[in-house]
Amino acid sequence: MRRVGLITTNILSRIAVGYAIAGLALVLPILTLADLGEADKGEEIYFQHCAGCHGEEGDGLGPGAERLLPPPRDFTSGMFKIMTTAFDEYVPRDEDLFKMVSDGMPGTSMPGWSDLLSDQDMWNVLSYLKIFSGYDEEEPGPELAYGEQIPSSAISIGKGKELYLEDDRCTECHGLEGKGDAKKRLLGDNSERTWPRNLTKPWNFLGGNDPREIFARISTGIPGTQMPSFADEASTKKLSIEERWHVANYVKSLEKTVEVVDPQNTVVKAVLVEGDVAETTDDPRWQESQPSTFFLVPQIIAEERQFTPSYDTITVRAMYSEEYIAVLLTWDDRTKSIPGDATAEKISEEGLAEDGVAIQFPVTIPDSMEKPYFGMGDVANPVNIWHWKSGTTDLPETVSLMNAKGFAEIILRESPDVHATGTYLNGTWRVLFKRKIATENPGEDIQFSEGVFIPVVFAAWDGSAAENGSRHTMTTWYWLLLESSSVWEPILAGLIAMLLVIAVEFWWLRNIKRKQLAD
Repeated sequence: MRRVGLITTNILSRIAVGYAIAGLALVLPILTLADLGEADKGEEIYFQHCAGCHGEEGDGLGPGAERLLPPPRDFTSGMFKIMTTAFDEYVPRDEDLFKMVSDGMPGTSMPGWSDLLSDQDMWNVLSYLKIFSGYDEEEPGPELAYGEQIPSSAISIGKGKELYLEDDRCTECHGLEGKGDAKKRLLGDNSERTWPRNLTKPWNFLGGNDPREIFARISTGIPGTQMPSFADEASTKKLSIEERWHVANYVKSLEKTVEVVDPQNTVVKAVLVEGDVAETTDDPRWQESQPSTFFLVPQIIAEERQFTPSYDTITVRAMYSEEYIAVLLTWDDRTKSIPGDATAEKISEEGLAEDGVAIQFPVTIPDSMEKPYFGMGDVANPVNIWHWKSGTTDLPETVSLMNAKGFAEIILRESPDVHATGTYLNGTWRVLFKRKIATENPGEDIQFSEGVFIPVVFAAWDGSAAENGSRHTMTTWYWLLLESSSVWEPILAGLIAMLLVIAVEFWWLRNIKRKQLAD
């Protein structure tokens, strides 16, 4: 009887523990998310790190707001761009808000705070900012329906492409090749200018670039922008769950894998070609040339400064012959900016200018690591600048040659030796520069040499963003190398090095032997 009683007690205890665990399971998600933060502590963090952009009242009108594009989020509006609640719900899940604070918002000025703030700090600040929209007293709706994820495959990608192109569903904003070359001017809910994402650059995707995250953006849209929900039953362009997975797989397939920034690749290698160098931007030999891609940053050193750039990278290839050098610059541009063109005028900012790109070299190749100042050179170290502009409806494209000793001393020269031509297709500019290896003005022009690391800087102008003059994006110094024309040079260098090592070892052994004989 006692044993039966013990067994019964044990069973009852386990049942009680089971009910307790089940009860905790219902409570824990809430405790670890919505109730994890403390608004009082979050307020202090908010005013220390967030108010400068988002404003003291959370209305997005902080002192730094006017220099940011897109503008900071207005928390009082209740519009949050990243949501995984169903499209017809308006309250974001706590996980969505935490992800935005932790990871930041790529392609915007909103950084990720996980390196500076602890998880608890971020939950605290979230509890505070939810007060601005009144979401501190509301619960989010159900999570969006993901259904069964369809794995990426050639068949799925093909179906996704068809849906992407169908009835201009996605191309109207994102373009035929996904580069964001919109056919219309896009505005946010506060009438601010917005730009569609370049789908070939997934590192700039809002909310992440995993297929599941892309599916969520297609399903919920991006509140506060013109990115709609394709789960909306009322939309004529609605997609089923299965169709949204196909489109997500297609979008993921557009990701660039070649022309991407590699921090270790700081040298543009010009290959030697037989005959003449390329005369056109589509010469097949460019595909044999190794691309080097660099980040472009806004020019904020000299007046007028550019704080809201639209370009972020530029890709460079180069080749040379005995007489000429050719450099091909490639960058994605959502608009072909031709002043006077009705389409360009319609979708551009006020003050439409020409698109442009430039290459900067030191007039004299330095024989040390010291280089001219990367912003237009300096008094002691002048620079050469090759500058191409896209032209207008009345004037063709142009190329200029300038010498500079800083922003205040720029001399425009005639450029019979520098040639350039550009082509624009599906959201990408390709501009080819060509010049003789050596000119008749060694005191004013750079003279190219094989096997020498030549400093080089690149700059670009987006005319539709009213970039002109000193308002542009640029790189820091990188290197251009004309690879040696002689295949024997590295071999001879290796042989010489080996012979030197052998000679040193022979001398060392001989000295040891002499010392032993002397002893």
